[in-house]
Amino acid sequence: MKKPVVGVIGNSHRLESRFEMQMVSERNLRAVAEVAGALPLMFAGCPEVTDIGALLDVVDGVVLAGARANVHPSRFRAEPDPRHEPYDLNRDDLALSLAQACVARGVPIFGICRGLQEMNVAFGGSLHPEIRELPGRLNHRMPRLENGEIHPDPTVIFADRHDVRLVQGGAFARLLGRETIRVNSLHGQGILEPGKRIVVEGVAEDGTIEAIRIADAPAFALGVQWHAEYEPLRNSINRALFEAFGEALLARRCVA
Repeated sequence: MKKPVVGVIGNSHRLESRFEMQMVSERNLRAVAEVAGALPLMFAGCPEVTDIGALLDVVDGVVLAGARANVHPSRFRAEPDPRHEPYDLNRDDLALSLAQACVARGVPIFGICRGLQEMNVAFGGSLHPEIRELPGRLNHRMPRLENGEIHPDPTVIFADRHDVRLVQGGAFARLLGRETIRVNSLHGQGILEPGKRIVVEGVAEDGTIEAIRIADAPAFALGVQWHAEYEPLRNSINRALFEAFGEALLARRCVA
């Protein structure tokens, strides 16, 4: 049997302030290849380039990977603020419709960080642009040095920083075989109100929603707020998620 193919969404990027590009973190590609056992295929997060129907005719699953840009507030009936830029309007256009299409067609979808947020908004939920500004919340952004620069050591950036309590008997608890996990944290925006079909499966110690699934989805449709693509060969939590995604890909290929 041929390897399943997984579409990994790209992000808008301007090189040298002149050249428009699409980028994907290699960590996502490696996690798909090395743990899910699939062929990663980057596609443009731009509706003018990527036709959703044609894409889903080709791939066996989709990863909505993380990104620096926030989902634009107009997507969940809020006002934009320059403090919360950058935005990626093209990716918003594509990803929100794509999340709905994957669920409708039974195509496995895995949302990571921004991907979880996109899944929530796609099903009618809202986001808060800075979770740390809410009373009692932790600072979920990546670690920085005293001078404000991002910490140069990836092991510090992606270190496990807080616990997540999983719903007893839920999809994540069954998949991971435990009800409390510890994860990394590299985000500012987060879920404020869950969408109509969003089932909350895991919550951080400060109340931040960290794991979700889409209710009544015919295939794998999970999202995590942490970066599950980090060290999935060594991290047992992240490995289990990508392995389960890989199993869903094979099941989809057998049915299709």
